[in-house]
Amino acid sequence: MAIMHRPQALLPATFALLLATGSAFAQDSFLDVGKQEPITILINASPWYNGFEKVVDLYTEQTGNEVKLEVTPFNGMLEKARSAVRSGGTSPLDLININSISTVEFYEGGFLQPLNEIDPDFKLDPQVLGLNDAGCWDEAKKFRICASGKLMGYAPNGNVQLFYYRKDVYEEKGMKVPTTFDDVLANCKALHSPPATYGYLQRGERGDSIYYDFMAYMLAYGGSVEKDAANGDYTVTVNSPQVKQALDKFIEIGKACGPENYATLGQGDLIQLMQTGKGMQSHAVVAAFPNFDNPQKSAVVGQINAAPLPRATAEGEPGVAIGSWVFGIPKNASDAGKKGAIAFSKWFLTYKAQYAYAEGGGIPVRTDVFESDLKDQEQFRWMPAYLEEIKYGKQLLGYNEGPAINQIMGLRLNQALIGEMTSAAALNKIAQEVHDLFAKNGRKTAMLEPLAE
Repeated sequence: MAIMHRPQALLPATFALLLATGSAFAQDSFLDVGKQEPITILINASPWYNGFEKVVDLYTEQTGNEVKLEVTPFNGMLEKARSAVRSGGTSPLDLININSISTVEFYEGGFLQPLNEIDPDFKLDPQVLGLNDAGCWDEAKKFRICASGKLMGYAPNGNVQLFYYRKDVYEEKGMKVPTTFDDVLANCKALHSPPATYGYLQRGERGDSIYYDFMAYMLAYGGSVEKDAANGDYTVTVNSPQVKQALDKFIEIGKACGPENYATLGQGDLIQLMQTGKGMQSHAVVAAFPNFDNPQKSAVVGQINAAPLPRATAEGEPGVAIGSWVFGIPKNASDAGKKGAIAFSKWFLTYKAQYAYAEGGGIPVRTDVFESDLKDQEQFRWMPAYLEEIKYGKQLLGYNEGPAINQIMGLRLNQALIGEMTSAAALNKIAQEVHDLFAKNGRKTAMLEPLAE
């Protein structure tokens, strides 16, 4: 599906939006990026899409520059991006959104143009979140790192997961916001009454869903997939006692607190259960939050609060895996397209544009927007939790085996969740398969002793 934005047709709607929100920016000018040729952006139809669409409308309103949005479901994004950068002629896309875990394929393959090769003056404002260097690439190290690498892109949203809970129910029952996963389980026992209510929701769906939701546990319990990939040590550590402890807790909570289909629960299911008032606690992407306050979709408007993710211990740190995207410019885009994409990027990353992006329902990527007056407004009550969490954020699997490992883990974790194999057997299996992958690619690798099965 593709959506083409026609500037003239959108003007009334944009003005209506600005007037309705009483935005302070209605009368202000934004960054002047000059007249640009139309560009096409590949964007995913994820929960934060509506916010992005609104800010693109505002860009058109402010600059007169036309933007076409190629809106695609999550599962089709990679294929469209791959096709565009490998097309024999000019890329039909000028700015492509890539799931951070898949960026290495594009960096290593030379399919993206480093941003400073298009515009030597382009740089990210210090207020723009780097999100653990997902947008940089060091060709010599074959690793995503900004200190020694080139700037290949930037994040259009700073996605992490937050802990969500029903504040009205908490108040009614005199409950406290949990600090640890054991606290979550204790609250769950008081809240879980299926099928009317579910004590805790997390995704168990095979593939990226279970992988990403399990990361909140694995990182919190001090686990890792490999020892130190940034410095070339690919010793596999995923079958450590810490990761087993994390997986056992993940399975315990999933079974005890979720719906019958806990092992196939996807993101859409989770959001819907929270919106309908059946979900009492959950962890999910921050981009899901606006859905909870949408009166057209939610039965619990204003009743869901956000907090930092639970920890393994009260003294520990939350396991914050950054699930961001990266905007990059195909090397085979036209010169006019590259220039237009840089112009849009400069505008999009300004404070005013990011502020408007947040107002429209997007997840901004500037720290100063999170620290602005927005954080004190009811609809942005998730922002303090985000600010508290993002300092712990980590990008995982920043090497070319990353997508394959994501799929390996997505399968074996699900098998452990449904009881096809024990947690120890699943982690040993993952470790062996990941080790074989590293060894095949000539990595410096080793393995831990297998867990007792």
